[in-house]
Amino acid sequence: MKAIGMVKSGVWEKNIFREETRYFITSLTNAETFAKAVRAHWGIENSLHWCLDVVFQEDACRTRKDNSAENFSVIRKIALNILKNFPAKMSLRRKRFKCEYDADFMADVLLSAF
Repeated sequence: MKAIGMVKSGVWEKNIFREETRYFITSLTNAETFAKAVRAHWGIENSLHWCLDVVFQEDACRTRKDNSAENFSVIRKIALNILKNFPAKMSLRRKRFKCEYDADFMADVLLSAF
């Protein structure tokens, strides 16, 4: 540990400005390098959550019993990676939808993972 970093961010939601302050323990002492690392982390995090919500409607899922929420989360992430790696020229949402009604396409997608 060489430094403690602070990041302030703000966002407008429904005409209300919300500001958030986050603190990080870091070995980075250059402010520019620290800022790039924080942005890169949240960029990956936001893109994953956005994909899971758009493709699998994860935010609408009401699975709560025992470990089922964690289990379904792992399954969704595996499925997302398989869909991302399948080389068809279509969106992830369309690939998932096509897998739902076309068994041959789904077999191609699943077999491409191996």
